[in-house]
Amino acid sequence: MSPLFKEEDTNLHLTNPVTRDLPHSFKDLTTGWIAKSRKELNLPFVEKYTLEDETFVPELLSKKSTVSTEHISKDNNVVGVVEGDSNQDEEYDSLFSDGYVNNSIGTASTCLSQIYGKQYTNSRAIQNVSSIAFVGTVVGQLTFGYISDNYSRKNAMIVGTLIIILFSILCSGAWGVGTTGTNAGGLFAAVTAYRFFLGIGIGSEYPAGSVAAQEAASLLPAGKRNRWFCWFTNFMIDFGFVASSVVPLVMLRICGTKHLQPVWRITLGLGAIPPLSLFFMRLKYKEGEKFKRTKFNKTPPYWLSIKFYWFRLAVVAIIWFIYDFSAYAFGTYSSLILDIILGEDTSLVKTFGWNIVFNLFYLPGAFIGAYLADYIGPRLTLVSGVLLQAMVGYILAGCFKTLRTEIGAFVVVYGIFMALGEFVGDTIGLLASNTVATPIKGQYYSIAAAVGKIGAFVGTWVFPAIIKSHGGYDSTTGLQAPYWVSSSLCCFAGVLALFFLPSVNQYSSGQEDKRYLEYLAANGYDISSMGLQNKKSGSTDVESLGISSSMENQNITDMTVTEVDNAEEKDKNLHIDVVRTETY
Repeated sequence: MSPLFKEEDTNLHLTNPVTRDLPHSFKDLTTGWIAKSRKELNLPFVEKYTLEDETFVPELLSKKSTVSTEHISKDNNVVGVVEGDSNQDEEYDSLFSDGYVNNSIGTASTCLSQIYGKQYTNSRAIQNVSSIAFVGTVVGQLTFGYISDNYSRKNAMIVGTLIIILFSILCSGAWGVGTTGTNAGGLFAAVTAYRFFLGIGIGSEYPAGSVAAQEAASLLPAGKRNRWFCWFTNFMIDFGFVASSVVPLVMLRICGTKHLQPVWRITLGLGAIPPLSLFFMRLKYKEGEKFKRTKFNKTPPYWLSIKFYWFRLAVVAIIWFIYDFSAYAFGTYSSLILDIILGEDTSLVKTFGWNIVFNLFYLPGAFIGAYLADYIGPRLTLVSGVLLQAMVGYILAGCFKTLRTEIGAFVVVYGIFMALGEFVGDTIGLLASNTVATPIKGQYYSIAAAVGKIGAFVGTWVFPAIIKSHGGYDSTTGLQAPYWVSSSLCCFAGVLALFFLPSVNQYSSGQEDKRYLEYLAANGYDISSMGLQNKKSGSTDVESLGISSSMENQNITDMTVTEVDNAEEKDKNLHIDVVRTETY
């Protein structure tokens, strides 16, 4: 074994499961991140990390990855999803809807402030309408996280899709008692209520849709898995952001500035179209075989799972909180902030136009971050992203007085600031889905994402308070303050990720499955009850993977990727002919 990847104790998941992620010495705290980083690098001039370097695998098979040339171009790049692969296509549509619905409320908020003036801006409606969907999202994430792990990911996605369709339409047609063209009446309350239930539907996509995307991406050859997951998830959320800023500008050009009611209503209503097409695709969705083969058939061992994952879940959740605190708050208020910078006499068309430019900066950040996640690993991509974002944020805050008078320079610096944040958006989902075992992945992911959405909710309330407490929207110090706060939090997130997150590489998901099952068996849990019953042999799927429910001799038969994904290759939704023999 190469000394480059040598570990002091490769059985910490059995000997010290509760503290396995904590630094066990001062040296481990200060320099342990170096060894972890080397294992994550996938660069031509750096020694490659392979499973042969992991000593916790009792016997090692040869590691090969061959893919049918029918699905791979001459330069060995994956050219796309092949015939029948509807599962991955669905994730494009589902998370596009998430981005579109979340960001479109910023435009609606701008229109409502123009239509109803101080009725809207001087009330709590500006915060309620913008942030209430995040509350619903948290409820949806936690509820559907449980459903997706313990019952069915397919049903969780179908129900969530129906909720998004229904309440997108209701938001578009919202009306209240006494509502007129100049009097809001009960309109704000109606929009707020519908947005809450819409958030529940959005929340369902995280523990079901995103986790399904990760399981699909794991079928790809090592070295390309991370980028595809990022493109399936965060990139599509950002693409939804862009679409939600283009649509209102088009509607504004059609309807004119004197007819803003159809502008914001149609913008919100169009959010129902992508999930409507998605609904029919999901009716044909088939559960992932890896999920079915490790699914709990009785009450999951929650206390054992908490002791095993408490620390890394806390770290991932805090980082997600910090990311959403800044990203969603800045995104929601971008139109309002830009309107202030451009001045009161600036047309709404110009404001919406610049808002498109703002949102376009998300795309290169998400695209580049996805590639980096494959080459330097998701953890290092996150760390580099937040530290660079902090640096740009401090520059933006320090030079804000000058930048606010030069709109072109401000947009460029602000855009770079937001683009670097997408390094985190790309990798936080990767870290959440690759640091936990499949049987409880939905609930683990949902808790981390829910904490993130709480951060988004807090951000939309705290940012206006920060601005007002430092001089208000009309002052330079007021508009500087959020960037000082956000940049400082970025530094804190970077420290957490660098020193306290475990190493995450192309094989981490499968390795974590094996460690978790070994841990459960070592602590007396009957893992033979997990998975579907094998009708021919009478054994369960976990037993067919070669993992004994008894840990008397602490010897676990090797679980290979071929064995784990054997049934997945039979799934007609995934026609990726991957023949692999990596050992987990």
